[in-house]
Amino acid sequence: GVLAHLEVLEEKSVKLSQYQQQTLQKQSRVKKLRATVQRLRAQRDQLRAKVNSTMSLQMLTAVLNLEGQNSNREDDEETQYSIPEVNMSLLKARQTQVKSFLDIHRLIGGYDITETRSGRGLCFSLSTAYEGLYLDSYNLEIDLTRTLRIYRHNIPPFIPLEQLAKQNLQTDILGFLSSLSQHLNGFAGRSYQVKQIQEQLGDTVAVLEKNSLCNLVTIMCSDKVGKETSVLIILEYGDLTRCLPTRVTIESEDKALSLTARWIEHQSLFMQTPGHKVLLNLKKKGRIL
Repeated sequence: GVLAHLEVLEEKSVKLSQYQQQTLQKQSRVKKLRATVQRLRAQRDQLRAKVNSTMSLQMLTAVLNLEGQNSNREDDEETQYSIPEVNMSLLKARQTQVKSFLDIHRLIGGYDITETRSGRGLCFSLSTAYEGLYLDSYNLEIDLTRTLRIYRHNIPPFIPLEQLAKQNLQTDILGFLSSLSQHLNGFAGRSYQVKQIQEQLGDTVAVLEKNSLCNLVTIMCSDKVGKETSVLIILEYGDLTRCLPTRVTIESEDKALSLTARWIEHQSLFMQTPGHKVLLNLKKKGRIL
């Protein structure tokens, strides 16, 4: 009886030791994550202060320059500087400030971070952009109370979120967020291109097929050179983080058309330039209807 009791106590002691070790490891990960957040916020605040100082100097310089120009005018001219000129200078300074803030946003990873549930979670807001345009934003909340895990999110279901989380959420959360952001921006860029084709070329160019990820897109247009012929352009995106296709296939009723130097050149362009820009350029040059 005594030996059995000792064995039970020893087993409980081992389990308690393991539990304490796991708890310490979790606390260490949470502490490191919070330290990373604080470091990024401090970096953001420092950069923001520098931007504000730069902007104030630019505004002062702009006004002094205008005053200097006006002081050189003839005495019989108005000595007050032009209000529109001042407004334009201030507008340019403001634009510089906004651009600098966007640069700061990119430097810290482009993530807005908010504590949730009384510090038990962190919510990351990931914005997508393409060609200088901000598109959709997505939110991802990480639970800190246990092993780091995704608590809730509004990431599209076709983004491989679970796969990305398994790769490095526990060991490198910034790497995880970076990979997720690349996938979201790749999707946003491809989707934007399809939308532009439909809006700007919808009268003559048709998007026949696209899947939810927009990594397989089939477009139909009409070749205008020589005999008018329908052409299918199939864009395949093997890399889901990219906005340019990794494979382009040209098909037509005229089997020889895709082998012409002209369409071989077009095929190459689709792999180097956004699809809507290629099609707009071809239409402008009279290559397609």
